[in-house]
Amino acid sequence: MEKIKVGVIGTGFIGPTHIEAIRRLGFVEVIGLAESSQESAEKKAAELGIPKAYGDYREMLKDPEIQVVHNCTPNHLHFSINKDIILAGKHVVSEKPLAMSSVESAELLALAKEHKVVHGVNFNYRQFPIVKQLAAMVRNDQLGKVNVVHGSYLQDWLLYETDFNWRLAPEVGGKSRAIADIGSHWCDTIQYVTGKRIVEVFADLATVIPVRKKPKHNGSTFGNEKAAEESYEDVSINTEDYASVLVRFDDGTRGVFTVSQVSAGRKNRLSFEVNGSQASAFWNQEEPAKLWIGHRDKPNEVLQADPGLFLPEARQAIHHPGGHNEGWPDALKNMMLNFYTFIREGKDPLRDQANFATFEDGHLSMCITDAVLESHEQQRWVKVEVSK
Repeated sequence: MEKIKVGVIGTGFIGPTHIEAIRRLGFVEVIGLAESSQESAEKKAAELGIPKAYGDYREMLKDPEIQVVHNCTPNHLHFSINKDIILAGKHVVSEKPLAMSSVESAELLALAKEHKVVHGVNFNYRQFPIVKQLAAMVRNDQLGKVNVVHGSYLQDWLLYETDFNWRLAPEVGGKSRAIADIGSHWCDTIQYVTGKRIVEVFADLATVIPVRKKPKHNGSTFGNEKAAEESYEDVSINTEDYASVLVRFDDGTRGVFTVSQVSAGRKNRLSFEVNGSQASAFWNQEEPAKLWIGHRDKPNEVLQADPGLFLPEARQAIHHPGGHNEGWPDALKNMMLNFYTFIREGKDPLRDQANFATFEDGHLSMCITDAVLESHEQQRWVKVEVSK
């Protein structure tokens, strides 16, 4: 069978991780790479062993051999590039956020449906094997009625005033940072696990470091280098380093979550607890192969990721025997496997249920972010309006 041919736009932190995950599938091949200049495209393509290099992504979109395009660019480029990909008739995988506003994401969702392209958003945390297992446990009523959901997503890569990245600039990263960047992952994961939709929010946001020292050289995302005192300039920051959000779900369930990019020692700690009427469950992404299960009338337990212990509907997400831990890159691979299997099997994006996050999920995420920002500004509960 002929391999599905892919092009990737953008090769910062996330682009190469997409490429690595795609290559693990076997039936998909990355043949094109686009960057901001021909020189940088050729250099990166040579490093990654990709045959075609484009200094303008629009030229790559003209390539009839390429069937799918991954948009791994900075946030402010997502809308225009996603739109061009769809109009070129290519299937598309976009990094989140899908766009810079819910108005833009609504347009992208409508276009994707109109042009009948397969569309995915890289919400990869829902693809962890043990998260799939927990979602199946909830569906099978093993926790009872879900009453309370709470958790956090904590990082420390912006802890120091000398930490700087393009995500800090609203014109590039968007008007929300911590919520849009990591809060979106928490919300998508918990909605997937519980099968419930967030419909109302009450938010409190804070810029912990209001003035940062921008290095006069470019730093990398998640880097730990500090600028010398004489090599930076002061920059005012007006996007949030921290947020806590009360949430209400569509069935009346309550919840709360905190996000922070200034929490020392927390590298990428997405965690949540689901409290049901019969049992509770807690998961932490930094220990991805363990699920704590809490009981009132018997000892608590820890489920280790093991296909032999999983429910049937979660078993396809785990690829190794118990004790062979699968983590972040494997969840990303699961995202790609599900997306490309959908294409290989010729499924209809308008009719068939996708087992990956789609532009519909990306649009909902944008609507939640909009509601969070409005709630913080007005200091009141705000309903999540899913615009059409």
